[in-house]
Amino acid sequence: MSNVKKILIADDEPDILEIIQFNLQSEGYEVITAKNGDEAIEAAKKSLPGLIILDVMMPGKNGIDVCNILRLLPSFKDTLIIFLSALSDETTEVRGLETGADDYLTKPISPKVLVSKVNALFRRVNDKDSLGTIKIGDLVIDREKYIINYLGKDIILARKEFELLALLASKPSKVFLRNEILNQVWGTEVIVGDRTIDVHIRKIRQKLDLDCITTVKGVGYKFDMQ
Repeated sequence: MSNVKKILIADDEPDILEIIQFNLQSEGYEVITAKNGDEAIEAAKKSLPGLIILDVMMPGKNGIDVCNILRLLPSFKDTLIIFLSALSDETTEVRGLETGADDYLTKPISPKVLVSKVNALFRRVNDKDSLGTIKIGDLVIDREKYIINYLGKDIILARKEFELLALLASKPSKVFLRNEILNQVWGTEVIVGDRTIDVHIRKIRQKLDLDCITTVKGVGYKFDMQ
């Protein structure tokens, strides 16, 4: 994990940058700011923050572009990312989640609510136990190092994709209810919808190219590697 006390904020609205920066610094975080997507990428590479807050609509590279670029770099595979956006439509939110973001918040948002969500995300990372390695056939899931290996090849998953796969694989054939998945992977302090699970399951299946997650219609999901 990167520096968990360091946060990068990228937003083209100076007032929003100032308000968020002030509130996060009041919580003891070191805050770096950027006014557009290109600045955000350069600042992220230089500072390696533990969390990045990205405005979706920025000049040049938008927040989703920035997230896509950073997620391809090994240093940012596990970095926490939150989107802020004035767009509240489901399509934009799903696009954001598909890039591997940990949360998507719609403007205007209370600074106190944002700080609470930031604290909650970091708390889940810091409190997460190292549970060792899961080995099922040719699939190896190292929960301490956040590494997936299948048939001798390392596969990169975003943090929530990894945690979701690890949860399902921890008890093969057990059907995990949707609420159970949301609580264990995202936590009760982060509000996400059922569609979030579907998006992450789809991405896991695509990246693994392995039929190992079964949908139990109307109930949830289970890991069932044939």
